[in-house]
Amino acid sequence: MECVTTAPARQLVQFGSGALADRLTDALEVYVSAMGYPPGTARHRRALWLDHVRRPGWRAVGWIDAADTLLGISYGYSGGPGQWWFEEVRRGLRGAGPDAQAWLVDYFELTELHVRPDAQGAGLGEGLLRALLAGTDRRRVLLSTPEHAPSPPGRAWQLYRRLGFQDVLRDHRFTGDSRPFAVLGRELPLPPPA
Repeated sequence: MECVTTAPARQLVQFGSGALADRLTDALEVYVSAMGYPPGTARHRRALWLDHVRRPGWRAVGWIDAADTLLGISYGYSGGPGQWWFEEVRRGLRGAGPDAQAWLVDYFELTELHVRPDAQGAGLGEGLLRALLAGTDRRRVLLSTPEHAPSPPGRAWQLYRRLGFQDVLRDHRFTGDSRPFAVLGRELPLPPPA
């Protein structure tokens, strides 16, 4: 009897800054397809993603299949004063009180989390989220996501709610984007998988 080894159908991998740069076209294609953006959006995001790899605490994870196709990507870094997202959220929280402002202390910014539409619904997003956050020493995590009609909530919203993310800021307009966003957060670490 011959023993045959096969490659795993899916593998969760960590990306260093060079590895992400090498796969940036693939990663941006996942981003564009998951968000439903026009293809030209990737061209505008390329420089931003490459800039983010230089932020303190930056880390990235992704799912690849047996054919080395990127199925999902997630990255983030330690958030803090002087960063665009931090300043935008701080502006939105003005007047909200010290409890709301406390979210902006010692947090990991979950900057991107995307799974190709044809691979969604199989737990890849949760796997990305857990792997990414397992490596941070921050006390909490924050993210922003487009607001959706309350019924039905999108997969991302379902994931964040299931894992205990709460509203930090709702109906927020980031400078240069007319769409409403929610800022969600939770204390770390995440609870163990169910």
